[in-house]
Formats: sequence, C-alpha cells, structure tokens
Amino acid sequence: MAEIEHFMALLLQREEEEGAPAPLLSRGRVHFLWIKHANLYLVAATKKNANASLVYAFLYKVFSEYFKELEEESVRDNFVIVYELLDELMDFGFPQTTDSKILQEYITQEGNKLDTGKSRVPATVTNAVSWRSEGIRYKKNEVFIDVVESVNLLVSASGGVLLSEVVGTIKLKVFLSGMPELRLGLNDRVLFELTGRGKNKSVELEDVKFHQCVRLSRFDNDRTISFVPPDGDFELMSYRLNTQVKPLIWIESVIEKFSHSRVEILVKAKGQFKKQSVANGVEIAVPVPSDADSPKFKTSVGSAKYLPERNVVIWTIKSFPGGKEHLMRAHFGLPSVEKEEDEGRPPISVRFEIPYFTVSGIQVRYMKIVEKSGYQALPWVRYITRSGDYQLRTT
Repeated sequence: MAEIEHFMALLLQREEEEGAPAPLLSRGRVHFLWIKHANLYLVAATKKNANASLVYAFLYKVFSEYFKELEEESVRDNFVIVYELLDELMDFGFPQTTDSKILQEYITQEGNKLDTGKSRVPATVTNAVSWRSEGIRYKKNEVFIDVVESVNLLVSASGGVLLSEVVGTIKLKVFLSGMPELRLGLNDRVLFELTGRGKNKSVELEDVKFHQCVRLSRFDNDRTISFVPPDGDFELMSYRLNTQVKPLIWIESVIEKFSHSRVEILVKAKGQFKKQSVANGVEIAVPVPSDADSPKFKTSVGSAKYLPERNVVIWTIKSFPGGKEHLMRAHFGLPSVEKEEDEGRPPISVRFEIPYFTVSGIQVRYMKIVEKSGYQALPWVRYITRSGDYQLRTT
C-alpha cells in the first residue's frame, strides 16, 4: 500500500530525463500503469505480468463515464462513492461489473451524500444480460444509428500520401421496450464472399471491436451482428480500414521571406469531395515562425486568427462545399537579425466534419428487431466523416 507514495517522485524524475515519460513506470518489482485525466493521475499498481490493455481500458472506461467531470475536488467530496465503485468494480484484482449505467442504478451520486438505504444490488448484475435492465417501456420504439469515420492522413510536400487509414465507429441510441434482439447488416466483404454476392460495393473491415452485448460466436460463424442492446447511447463497434484515401481538402502553400524583415504565406484550399456534400467547421492550422509579429490576413471566405502561444494561424471556414477553392494570405513581420538555426517546418493540419458522407463506403444494409410482442421500431441512419490526424507537409 505504501508503494503509491513513490509514484509522483518517479514520474517527475522520468519527465526530467525523458521529457514525455512512458505510460508504464517500474520501481523494483512494482509496476505503475497510469493515465492523466484533466489534472488527475489514475494509477494502477501490480507486481505481476498483468494484461496492460485490460488495465488501461479499465482506467479509461469507468471513472470518465461515471463522473462527467473528474476533478480533485469532486474526488475528495465523493470519496465514499469512489470506494463503493472500486468495491463493486474489482474483485481480487479482476474487473467485474464495469457498465456505468448499471452501476448508477445502485451507486447514486447526490452531492457528497450516499444513499445507503437503496444500495441493494439489482438482479441485472447477475443476469446473462448484465448491461440492460428489465421492465423498460417506451410509447414509441426507435433506434438511431450514427456511423462516424475519422480520416488519418499524412501527405508529403510533393503530394504523395505517406499515411492513410480510416477509423470508424457505429454508435446507437436505443429507445426500445422489453428485451429486444437486434440484428445489424453491413456491406461487409467477408459476408458478401460467404453469400456469393459481388464485391463492388463491399468494404473489408479490420481490427473490429464490439460492445460486450454482441454475440461473437454468431459473428464468427456467419458475420451476423446480433445483440441485445443497452438502453440509451452506446458504441456498438469500431473498425479500421487501411485504404488509400485522397485528401478530402487539398492544401497548397507558398511561403516567401523577404530579407529577414517579413514573411508572406499563401494558402489555397480545395474541396476534393462530392459537390453535393459540405464540410462544416473547417479549421486549417498553418504554422508560422516563432518570432513572427504584426499579423495581417486576407481571406476569400471565413476568418483567420493568429495564436502566438502555438505559433500557428487558424483559418476557420464555417461551410466548405465540395469542388470549391478558397484562398488565405497572411503577412507577418520578422526581426532583422537572422536566427543562427533554421526552425523545422511543422505540417499544416486540417480538421473538418462532413455529414451524410463516409470515406470507406460502409453502409448499414438493414436493422432487424426481434421481439415477442412483434412491434416494429424505426431505425434512422446518419453517416459522418471527421478528420482525425489530417496533416500536409508545407512546401
């Protein structure tokens, strides 16, 4: 129990030596696995060769979901709840019930008071379906589906794609009565090969990860995604595709320095996606020299803002239709004395969101709902593409 007292000293020592310390620190036979959440460090200690992925998933999942805002003060005020949670979550070092919605049924948050009169564990915890309570009733049964994809892209100064991948998630919002069984169908290439269909409109999913409600045996046998869903919002699955993706917003930049007294930056952005689609909330971050001053901007659309603490110019475009081109000119003053060392040139990064559009071409083909009462739910699907780590080398 006293080993945790050495964690902060060890962390500070590693920060001085390495700059960014590793997420696993060792002292003798004790290993500290830690994450930082806001201004708090969540640490798990072990003397065994523990499953590190399980430990980190446990640290991330529980406290960030159960407490909406996790601060030092909230932990001090609710330490009784924290002890209750740890007691229910972990038995002899093994995670047990980790579903935040089920835990909230019998470990309640009311300021810094804990209602112990209703602390009886619900039967849901010991059921086969521990993630959903019984007796749920809705007047209108509905299912909403969001397919959200993030594009991670790195483009060289010459225009070549160095890194390209799509990371996607399928999120559900479920308002269904009883204990319905849902079956979701995608245009999965493996499924199409099993059923003898064509491959033209299919996608090959990699690194698929499911919510605990999905019956993995059925997916392994016939690629059917069958599950009894939790109530409300949850993430059904995530996937990754290593596919060649062209930059959805192409960036060209020209940087000119004039006798070490000023620098001019010209940035051109072009939407390389369908004309009927629109990118919302576009943010183009253009790096500038650290000693630049006296900024002046001129944009064909949107607005530009200089952030000296980050040494970047943020060009914001509220709405960017496909096929359009926009320009931004920036002018900065520079000190007359030339720096002894040339600074590295970080890449231009782009962030945006395109609703009703997916890069991979994944489609929800059907959503079947099985229930003894025979009601028909109304599924509604929305597709969204977001930029993840979307960077282009400057010329």
